[in-house]
Amino acid sequence: MSIDYNEKIPNNVDLAEDRRLQRALEKWQPAYLEWWRDLGPAQSDTFEVYLRTAISVEPGGWAHYDFVRMPEYRWGIFLAPPVADRRIGFGMHKGHPVWHELPGEYRAELRRLIVTQGDTEPASVEQQRYLGATCPSLYDLRNLFQVNVEEGRHLWAMVYLLHAYFGRDGREEAEGLLERHAGDPDRPRILEAFNEQTENWLSFFMFTFFQDRDGKFQLAALAESGFDPLSRTCRFMLTEEAHHMFVGETGIMRIVQRTAELMREHNTDDVARFGGIPLALVQKFINFHYSICLDLFGSEKSTNAANYYTMGLKGRYDETKIDDDHVLTDAVCEIPEVRDGQLVMTEAPALTAMNERLRLSYRQDSQRGVDRFNKVIRAHDIDCELTLPHGAFHRNIGGCAGIQVTPSGEIIDRETWNKRQADWLPTPEDFAFLRSLMRPVTEPGRMAGWIAPPKRGIHGQPVDFDYVHFY
Repeated sequence: MSIDYNEKIPNNVDLAEDRRLQRALEKWQPAYLEWWRDLGPAQSDTFEVYLRTAISVEPGGWAHYDFVRMPEYRWGIFLAPPVADRRIGFGMHKGHPVWHELPGEYRAELRRLIVTQGDTEPASVEQQRYLGATCPSLYDLRNLFQVNVEEGRHLWAMVYLLHAYFGRDGREEAEGLLERHAGDPDRPRILEAFNEQTENWLSFFMFTFFQDRDGKFQLAALAESGFDPLSRTCRFMLTEEAHHMFVGETGIMRIVQRTAELMREHNTDDVARFGGIPLALVQKFINFHYSICLDLFGSEKSTNAANYYTMGLKGRYDETKIDDDHVLTDAVCEIPEVRDGQLVMTEAPALTAMNERLRLSYRQDSQRGVDRFNKVIRAHDIDCELTLPHGAFHRNIGGCAGIQVTPSGEIIDRETWNKRQADWLPTPEDFAFLRSLMRPVTEPGRMAGWIAPPKRGIHGQPVDFDYVHFY
């Protein structure tokens, strides 16, 4: 399915055939562009960036690469191709044809799912607004902007669904997506992880490794939806999301590699003196970003999650590959719980434990990335290992909220936590140190001293390619 770029709003949904919907989206478009100017990447209006733009939603050759002026990027509405005779794969409607129109009885639940997902997309752009000023290389600056424009397009994907299927309520919700802002004390973003600051490039790489990985799992669960327009929207979003996680994983790996090189060169783990980022600080940022992302999945036991599954609105990760009845009326699973001051695993209905099932898949996927970081460390003969903290560490949602747990999983009292949390989580001094390293490097091929160069460039280009033109 090719994408029509002759339209004011590029799309592959035959927008011109629905003049009312087209007018509504064209009315929303100026507000979006104003939001991008005010809260998108700062001072980038004159930049020409080597970006990819979707030209098709088919698996092969779907993207075109060329220089684009940032304000002229063409955001659009793209749905993956429909699957012939697709059936709902889970819940009480299992085996029934998918819905191509909004199922009225599930209107409120679908709107909530779409708005919550949609709210994360502009939030990440706002959180990363000022990072361009301290880019470690043109390669990294280009990747930042690629993530930004695609998060903007993912906002368009959710706004299309709101306008096309939810009438006046949907239009009001679409306006709200531009009125809330990351970190705003009066109108913050819906999910707390999307109100945190992303003020340095270690935070950015952690964000794209952990928060965008959460996005992968949420989108994959929504891609199973019996509401076919939502499924098709999320299936194509996953294609773009893969690059965001690539940016995060390779970024952290390059930091770890440079740190390991400095440790070997100077025979010390105190690489801060030599302009490197110590592995202990990398571990703190893993602890922080991983733990706040676990909260994004919600409580271990959730009636809402059970309802979404039973209604056929949101499935599990790789739903079709799971060997069970996909109804789960009598199924059980284990979830963590605090009893008598101890963390124990208890049995719960599988339906109400949907969030925990998705969180477990997320942990396994995150661990594979951390294993690759440790492989780099071992290659330099360094006796150190990065780890994911215990699932109860630094939690504010669910059964582990309100207790103090070490990264290894030991429950401690508040006084001990207050004394030791600086060992486990980033401190103001840590952020100040990172700010001292964040100096822009804009000569093609050069890298900041705290990060190693990538193994290869973008789309066959060399690493020293001039990825961003400044005017």
